[in-house]
Amino acid sequence: MAKNLINKYIWMVDTIERHGAISRERLNELWMQSEFSNGNPLPRRSFYNYRTGIADTLGIDIEFNQSTYEYYIAHDGTESANKRQQWLLDSMSISGMVSSSADLSSRILLEYVPSAREFLPMIIDAMRQNLRIKFSYKSYQRVNKQNGIVIDPYFVKIFNQLWYVIGYNSADKKIKTYSLDRMSDVNITDTTFKMPEGFVPDEFFADCYGITTNKDEPKRIAIKAEPTQAKYLRALPLHPSQQEELHDNYSIFRYKMRNTYDLRERLLSHGSSIEVLEPPELKAQIVDELKKAIENYDKIKKSSKKTGN
Repeated sequence: MAKNLINKYIWMVDTIERHGAISRERLNELWMQSEFSNGNPLPRRSFYNYRTGIADTLGIDIEFNQSTYEYYIAHDGTESANKRQQWLLDSMSISGMVSSSADLSSRILLEYVPSAREFLPMIIDAMRQNLRIKFSYKSYQRVNKQNGIVIDPYFVKIFNQLWYVIGYNSADKKIKTYSLDRMSDVNITDTTFKMPEGFVPDEFFADCYGITTNKDEPKRIAIKAEPTQAKYLRALPLHPSQQEELHDNYSIFRYKMRNTYDLRERLLSHGSSIEVLEPPELKAQIVDELKKAIENYDKIKKSSKKTGN
């Protein structure tokens, strides 16, 4: 599909979404001010063709409110579907904004997200057809690359700038997570699979932070945060279960989550601005990691003194 047509789709979706609801006349006025119109109005036939194309290509429906004579983006799916749609809308909005700001390219700095372009479309295609994928994998925990891994790709997830595919590995008889940036030789097989009855991807990591999980029961977690850090946690909650207890000089944030590797790494990243209050085993793990860090710095300091650096 022509890149220019996709950009028109992005412009139309973004414009309608930003206005909430918009009349055909107002949309046409904005269209005439856009880079796509050359000052000409948007023909009615083209408008309806774009609506159809947006629905077929992007899965976004532009509905018409007969009482107000306005168009709007339909948000009537499940919570998961609405999140995906909002992510798509945000991504398209940013894409359209960046593409129309070529003169400012050196002043618009974006985060690099590896792995998505090469394998993500293939994996999504396999998911759509319920076909197994076969690939090689270089885990950080292994010296040698594993070849011939076959999984049923259940769903994909992005976390910390990396894409992951989560699926059933029949050889290991378990659901496993693989990072796309460590995959190679990815192929779609001819073997079909069925999604387990009742399996809901949203629920797989529902009790977790990040991309790691375990069989432990979710536990009550409480952390104490200084005022500045509390503002960050309010703006970007660690987990949907987050609740805040306000105090004069600090806040206590409470959660119900599993104690996972990703959670511990995230808590450690906040340094001295937070304190784990409970559960005791999580607090002990964080304290132990902080002690190891101090010991490492002490070793470096002693080594520097011996060498005279």
